[in-house]
Amino acid sequence: MPQTILIVDDERRMVSLLKSYLEQEGYRVATAYNGREALDVARKENPDLVVLDIMMPEMNGYDFMNARRAESDTPIIMLTAKVEDDDKIIGLELGADDYVTKPFKPRELMARVRNVLRRAGKNEPKGKALKVLDITLDHETRDVQIGERHADLTPSEFDLLAALMTNPGKVFSRLDLLDVIQGVRYEGYERTIDTHIKNLRAKVEEDPRKPNRIETVYGVGYRLRKS
Repeated sequence: MPQTILIVDDERRMVSLLKSYLEQEGYRVATAYNGREALDVARKENPDLVVLDIMMPEMNGYDFMNARRAESDTPIIMLTAKVEDDDKIIGLELGADDYVTKPFKPRELMARVRNVLRRAGKNEPKGKALKVLDITLDHETRDVQIGERHADLTPSEFDLLAALMTNPGKVFSRLDLLDVIQGVRYEGYERTIDTHIKNLRAKVEEDPRKPNRIETVYGVGYRLRKS
């Protein structure tokens, strides 16, 4: 069965264009033209990924993400005409997995769709579970346990944690971690890693303000404590 992509944008020409490209790639496409309609469609269609515009009437993309994240960890790619870093950080903090700034080339978006779906585990090879400290991560089930507690991670958060757990004690630069989640090492995006780490710590640390699992190596990056 083909994977379902939900496109949410109030520009109907944009929706039509993206729908055409995605269907040519073999995806099934659902559409919505504002955040409120998108919530209803997402609940009905249960999409594998959402491609989401930010500036929309009735309910904007930020409000949609806030509501959707309370219901599901469906991967989300933001489409935004805004170029300010703060706008992108807000979306990432709300749980977006990636973003594309308008105008963009359709091929770029298609590559990001494939990458985010891969990271969501849709075509991921099965592997053994990892265990470091009191954290257990299972690649096959995409399940993460902190002691007896379940941690519900987005695809980006899962991949970051998996990379850190594969090499506990190793210091990863922001560019290293960006390569893990986006497949590119572009310095213009590296500060977004801080936002993903902040979100991850909120889910795996007892006190995110005083992390004792994911450590900051100042001036370099991050590492998972060995013991």
